[in-house]
Amino acid sequence: MFSLSLRDGARLGPLEVWHAEELAAHLNRAREHIRPWVGAGFVTHDVAGAQATLKRYAARQADDGGRLYGIWRDGGLVGGVMFTDFNAAFGSCEIGCWLEPSAEGHGLVTQACGALLDWAFTSRGLHRAEWHCRADNDRSSAVAKRLGMTLEGVRREAWPYEGTRYDKQLWAVLAPEWRALGQ
Repeated sequence: MFSLSLRDGARLGPLEVWHAEELAAHLNRAREHIRPWVGAGFVTHDVAGAQATLKRYAARQADDGGRLYGIWRDGGLVGGVMFTDFNAAFGSCEIGCWLEPSAEGHGLVTQACGALLDWAFTSRGLHRAEWHCRADNDRSSAVAKRLGMTLEGVRREAWPYEGTRYDKQLWAVLAPEWRALGQ
């Protein structure tokens, strides 16, 4: 199986349909922590929901679209990164991430997202990668900065969550900028 070593003994690998039970258990640990920051359709509540999410991403990957990868640490799934959008024809993608609290602060998301960006720009020849996050998500904005992204704008009240609308930031990095960073 494909696996990429990350720091602190963690590894990055594809999240596939057969990981449904593991993803459901992980989401049970992470649900309340990640719920404000990720799309509502991603935060499932049981194995069937996790399986549906994994099938959805498998179909998108088969169409050369979105892709989903897990981050495992000490033998357990602790988070992941993904191409929430991947469009080779337009030369662009959007990446995203999530982590349970026990895995935060180790640089795993930055390293894993860097691997996705490197693959998108180097292997697939994409030109632009985006990062969308709630404007009050300081941890997510910090990852975008560490990845060399530029804040391009704020979409006012574009992120609904539990009856409140939050501003949404749009960050991006272009392939020439990524190469200049020596990533």
